[in-house]
Amino acid sequence: MAHPVSAFQAAYISIEVLIALVSVPGNILVIWAVKMNQALRDATFCFIVSLAVADVAVGALVIPLAIIINIGPQTEFYSCLMVACPVLILTESSILALLAIAVDRYLRVKIPVRYKTVVTPRRAAVAIACCWIVSFLVGLTPMFGWNNLNKMQRTQELNASHTEFVIKCQFETVISMEYMVYFNFFVWVLPPLLLMLLIYLEVFNLIRKQLNKKVSSSSSDPQKYYGKELKIAKSLALVLFLFALSWLPLHVLNCITLFCPSCETPHILTYIAIFLTHGNSAMNPIVYAFRIKKFRTAFLQIWNQYFCCKTNKNASTTTAEPGN
Repeated sequence: MAHPVSAFQAAYISIEVLIALVSVPGNILVIWAVKMNQALRDATFCFIVSLAVADVAVGALVIPLAIIINIGPQTEFYSCLMVACPVLILTESSILALLAIAVDRYLRVKIPVRYKTVVTPRRAAVAIACCWIVSFLVGLTPMFGWNNLNKMQRTQELNASHTEFVIKCQFETVISMEYMVYFNFFVWVLPPLLLMLLIYLEVFNLIRKQLNKKVSSSSSDPQKYYGKELKIAKSLALVLFLFALSWLPLHVLNCITLFCPSCETPHILTYIAIFLTHGNSAMNPIVYAFRIKKFRTAFLQIWNQYFCCKTNKNASTTTAEPGN
């Protein structure tokens, strides 16, 4: 029989629902903007769409599953594991999308003349497909055996001899901390973040060199090109910074759990770290709206075409009817 939801759980669920209600519409708006605006059809924005799809899935799938895990229902081990794995898949997808965006920005400033022949729509689609395939392989690794099943079975055998293996479904119950730290964090999170940091540093270095060179040669077109690239690179670097800021605290807590089993981590810190990871999915559309002019223009166009003006037209029609 299910336990009643406590006041603390109710507060947790309310915050999670609020994050989902901001994340899902915001990222759908990003996808919609790229679909309807021809100026947002290059490779960078395709990778941004892939990131937005992952963020929509966080709000629509991961957050509801996180609420279920927080309640902790009694379930079969692999059923619980299936509930825990989507967040691993989507985290890795977001990291690889950010890495693809960073590489794309690097190529834009390193080989501006040959960029369009090197980064074709077909190659961008293949890169996105590869990112998702790798994400599924990394995120589903616990389903292939790197999990806590043997440990749980040994514990259950000591306590009682049940024929049906049922557990209280919680993330740390089924997901191995060795997997989370050694494989997920040390291989698939930290190295890509460090690599992206180096790539963006090189991007900014190349742009500044080009801007200084073009200032002395009085050529306005390259100046304008690299000026735009600098603005977009800063905005996308901010997206990366927010991602790192949102996800590193939880991974640090995982490292403490693994390397210092006797250390007591306050539950409130764990919940704050979880809120940060989920809240990151709601941040990106806000960054795009305030920092990237093409997105801001597309968002306003969608608002005027489908919401604001539609309401005004309906109001005008209603007013005009009595005079007919």
